[in-house]
Amino acid sequence: MIEQGHLKKGVGGVEYRVADQAYFEKRSLKKYAGAWSLWALGVGAVISGDFSGWNLGVGQAGFGGFLIALLIVTIMYIGLCFSIAEMSTALPHTGGAYSFGRTAMGPWGGYITGLAENMEYVITTAVVCYFAAAYLQNIFSTADSVQPLWWLSLYVAFVGLNIFGVEASFKFVVFITVLALLILLSFYLSAVSHFSWAALWNIEPEPGHSVWLPRGFMGIGAALPFAIWLYLAIEQLPLAAEEATDISRDMPRGLLWGLATLMVTGILITVLNIGIGGGAAYFGSQTEEPLLDGLKLTVGLSSAKVLGLLAVAGLIASFHAIIYAFGRNIYSLGRAGYFPHWLSVTHGERKTPYAALIAGALVGYLVLLLLYFIDPNGSGAFGGVILNMAVFGAVIAYVMQMASYIVLKNRYPNIERPFVSPLGYTGALAALIISLVTLLVLFQNPDFRPGVIGAAIWFLCGLLYFGLYGRKTLVYSPEEAFAIRVSNDPRTDAG
Repeated sequence: MIEQGHLKKGVGGVEYRVADQAYFEKRSLKKYAGAWSLWALGVGAVISGDFSGWNLGVGQAGFGGFLIALLIVTIMYIGLCFSIAEMSTALPHTGGAYSFGRTAMGPWGGYITGLAENMEYVITTAVVCYFAAAYLQNIFSTADSVQPLWWLSLYVAFVGLNIFGVEASFKFVVFITVLALLILLSFYLSAVSHFSWAALWNIEPEPGHSVWLPRGFMGIGAALPFAIWLYLAIEQLPLAAEEATDISRDMPRGLLWGLATLMVTGILITVLNIGIGGGAAYFGSQTEEPLLDGLKLTVGLSSAKVLGLLAVAGLIASFHAIIYAFGRNIYSLGRAGYFPHWLSVTHGERKTPYAALIAGALVGYLVLLLLYFIDPNGSGAFGGVILNMAVFGAVIAYVMQMASYIVLKNRYPNIERPFVSPLGYTGALAALIISLVTLLVLFQNPDFRPGVIGAAIWFLCGLLYFGLYGRKTLVYSPEEAFAIRVSNDPRTDAG
């Protein structure tokens, strides 16, 4: 607790304590990231989506239904990324989404946005860890009982790398992201000669439906969370705001170049991976390692083992990048007092938020263990369950961020905006509506509903914590100070 300083009441029933300079000196970060690093961080955070997870959506909707879901989700992310690019240059703080919500909608708005994003990233690392371990198990032919050890090893290794230093983290994410893209390129080239148009449409349609939409229009809704997986976490880049060397120029470039890269890889993997071998009927439901199984078909078993080992690079790129994201998210919420303050302490020399990184990893690992012990033999839906849990947090965060964008444009037009979204209100509103629809759809699929309900309970417990305790421990962090200046005089640029 920060006992020094005086207590002040704030709007929304919150209470602030004034911290001294020593408090912030123990919570400082180091600038390093440029546009190239931010691009790699954004693409690296998402690229695992091309390796595993997305294909389960084809099983829900068929190839045609999934393609429509992917189009809808792409529209959502275009609106989201342009809006976030504008807000991140106007509010350049590590808090990212929480900072947007805090400035636009007060402490409760900031906390709800930050909590949802926290759930998204913590659970997303668990999803990626699960799929990475599945690849490693397949490659090394280890027993299912070894899964928890793979998970633990991955968390220890990459939390350690994130703690080691921001320069090492960004250099690694650039290297591993480029390697993952090269692996994808090698698959695209090898798959062309094996491609079959008929393989895209070989799911047996349900009565009354066609091969184009074998599960009907309801299948499109069921596929939305899996289409999101091809983009989820690109929006994490504003969390690097206080470590970016030139946020006004580099943040929009990193976000939008990253989005363009993911649009290309997403459509190529969807068409080429489904259009080979057993096609939609196999890749849509029978495997959690679609790229590895695809490589076995296109380059042969022995070569596929080698490429499969390299293919883990894509999963590791996302795992490493999203560990970075939840570390900064927990750090910023802890520094401001929404989460316990000790979670925001940084390493003295390396300036990395080690407490936040370890805490987030521990929660992610416990989520995996809980689900593993509930269903130790695997029901075939494990990956889909945790993926839908991650999407639950993501779409709430998206709704809050797009609402924040609209409020900020209306209420605080004088805030300096080095980058302005050409899509304006239209892009933000489209992203908000699609996010809301996806949130409702998450509860409709009985195969994945238990996980989503569990995530909803987790979210409600987080709100209860803030209502009973967290709202009384806030600190004037950069995000809070900025929001208060703007709300006190909306005519200024709050610079």
